[in-house]
Parts: sequence; structure tokens; C-alpha cells
Amino acid sequence: MRLVLLSGGSGKRLWPLSNDSRSKQFLKVLRDDEDKNQSMVQRVWKQLENVELADKSIIATSAAQVDMIKSQLGESVPLVIEPERRDTFAAIALASSYLYSIEKCDINETVCILPVDPYVNTDFFNVVKNMDQILEDTRSDISLIGVKPTFPSEKYGYIVPKSNQGDTYAVEQFKEKPNQEVAKELIDKGALWNCGVFSFKIGYLLEILDNMGIQQNYDNLKENYKSLPKNSFDYEVVEKANKVTVLPYSGSWKDLGTWNTLTEEMSEDITGKGVISHNTLNSHIVNELDIPVTLLGIDNAIVAASPDGILVSNKDASPQIKEYIKEFNGRPMYEERRWGWYRVLDYKKYEEGNEVLTKRIGIDAGKNLSYQVHYKRSEVWTIVKGEGILILNEKLSHVRAGDVIKIPLSMKHSIKAITDIEIIEVQSGHELIEEDIYRITDSWESILDNIQKMLIN
Repeated sequence: MRLVLLSGGSGKRLWPLSNDSRSKQFLKVLRDDEDKNQSMVQRVWKQLENVELADKSIIATSAAQVDMIKSQLGESVPLVIEPERRDTFAAIALASSYLYSIEKCDINETVCILPVDPYVNTDFFNVVKNMDQILEDTRSDISLIGVKPTFPSEKYGYIVPKSNQGDTYAVEQFKEKPNQEVAKELIDKGALWNCGVFSFKIGYLLEILDNMGIQQNYDNLKENYKSLPKNSFDYEVVEKANKVTVLPYSGSWKDLGTWNTLTEEMSEDITGKGVISHNTLNSHIVNELDIPVTLLGIDNAIVAASPDGILVSNKDASPQIKEYIKEFNGRPMYEERRWGWYRVLDYKKYEEGNEVLTKRIGIDAGKNLSYQVHYKRSEVWTIVKGEGILILNEKLSHVRAGDVIKIPLSMKHSIKAITDIEIIEVQSGHELIEEDIYRITDSWESILDNIQKMLIN
């Protein structure tokens, strides 16, 4: 059996900490066994390692999240990268094609799909281990895991079971996010929460692609990705399957997709700089800024602050945030990358058209920026911490805290951190966009090889 973890979404319900690059699964607001901060994806990957499933798992994601995943899970984590976002059917089809075409999995191999960020105990993944056998025993097209509800939630979809087949049930219908009254009626009928975990045989999905006139080869599928339906896998496959079974799961399961559910699992009331008065009940501060936040006498509140914005909300109202931030579509102000992180400190566009953007950049020891060039901006770097090796147009030099480096337009450049480095970068130009980064090569070894070849020529 192979596992495909779906990592997508922008997590707008956890604004202002989450954005298109740093979705909810990457927020380091949970605690591990050593009382260190960890994200949801780090927690899940550790659980998969504990039950010996990590080496059978791949993550299907978008290009925008690759650096974040590698930063948190390491460079070696196996990824299938979507050319563009096209909902879960396309992502699962691409991942299945990858397993078949590139990893050479047999058509009878079971593929189990699950979200990258469920908040569950390790025993949940022991149940996932059984999905292969359940698919065999029931001879189903699709087999799902359904969580036994603890209350009539409006946030989840429901699986309505039909006939009992031992430990599993045939599925009668699906109901997507009903209101509370309907949810209660469904629970009375034995309905289960749809937790987004299901399995199928690779050959089953390949046949569906063939019937749709879609090429099964991974390279061809990736090249023609835009032609795939932009729909959910539930709509395109599960709801049209002839035989679907569901395995009930009665253990702990939670979707930490909103501030009210996430704060229930946070071990501390305050993350970052802040103070909460002693008479304040069930309130949390999550602060990524360098300025303190003080909360006095407001119960059941979440105050979240990041470079992207500030949220002050009653926890019960916080799931509505997505409706109010639709116009906030600016560039992310904080991102984690494979080499470290950056934070936007200031941005200004002047009347004459010139733009100035100031960043604080952190590069981890041993890591490096790509060898790159810009054609629409110049940069000035002030190194404020650490030391490293700088490359400017094939010339290497040693730099340390206090050095100032000017990088004109069209000058090739890179830097490798000997110790942890922090840089204040000031960009100046008439169009400051991420697309104005032309990467020549990424790894330090290939950068040095590239320079050597240029010098020889």
C-alpha cells in the first residue's frame, strides 16, 4: 500500500498567520513530546514514521508550498508537484500516475489518500494500515474511513451508511456540510464524519482516466494538466463508484482549520510577546510581531498578529474570517523557504513609479540562496548577523556582520551561510515582483561547477 498526503489550500480561516504559501498545516503552534514548537504536517509525518508508513508516503502539493515542506520535513521528502492548482481529482490523478509510471507500482497496488494535517492519535494510522485489507475483503471500488461524530457539526461532510458488512458498511449517500438540524438527523441514522481518508486500486483510477480520454503516463499527464477536470475527487470518482464501503473510526479526530478548534489543542495561552490579564477566560494570543500584545478582560477571544495583519475576534465568530478578508490578496509578508525564511519589513511605491521593498532574510547555517539574477531591480544587502561566502558575477568573497553589498541590475549573485546569517535587503526598482528572479542553479556544488565552467570559457 502507498499513501498520498494532500497538501493544499490557503487556510484563510487562520488568517493572518496563514496565506497561499504558508497554509494552516505549516503553522508551528503545537508542541511535540520534547515541548518544542511543531506544525501539523511535522506532527503527522512523525506519526507516520512511528508506524513505519513514512517510507511508503508521498506528498502531493503545489509549487508554492515546496520550500515550506522541505524546510519543515527535510530535502528528501518525496513530492509530486502540481503544475497548477486544479482541486483534488487532478492532484490524486497526478500522484497515482506518478506511482504507476515513475515508481513502477503494480495496477493492483492500493493507494490510500489522506489530508496532510489531521489532528489524530497514532492509533488512527494503525487503522489506515488496514485499508488495503479492507479493500480486498469487501471487493469495493473505494473504501473510506468515517469518524463517529461527537456532536452535530456543520463544518464536516457526512457519510450515510447502509447495510452492515462486518466491520464495514456499504455507503448509501454523502451529505456535504449540512446545517445543525440536518446534521443531528444524519447522526441519528448512524452517519459518520467524512475525514477525507479513502483507498482504491491504482488500476481502478487508471481505467477511469482512460475512459475520460486522459493519458495515464505521468509526463504526458503533467504536460496536459490543464485538461483535467477542476473538480473534487469525491465528485468525479467517489460519488460515481459502483461499490463504496466505509470503516467507522471511534477514536479521537479533529480538523484544526479554524482558530476556535486550533486553540483547543494549544498548550499555552500566549505564543510570542504578549500579556493576558489573570481574570480573562479561554482567550489566546498568537503574536509573530516584535511588539507586545496586551489582552485585558475579554473572554473567549483570539488575538493573532503577523506581518500580514492583525485579527481580534470572539472564538465562536472566528470561522467567519474567510468572508471578510477576500480583498486582502497582497504578497505574503512572511515565508519559510528551503534555505531559511524572510519577512517583509516595509514597502513603498512613490509617485514617480519607483518602488522600495525592505526584507529581513534569515539563512540557516550550511544553506544557500540560488545563483540568480534580476533585471527589474537592484539590491543592497546589509549583513547584520553571521558570516558566509558571497558570489557576485563568478567572484567569491568572505562576508560577515557589518558588511554592505551592492547588487546592481543583471548581476549574478548568491550567498552561502557558514553560520546562521541575517540580512537586511533593500530592493529598488519600477516593478518589484517575485517573477523577477531568474535562477541559474540551486545547489552550492552546481553553483561552483557553473562558475568554474564560466571561468574556463
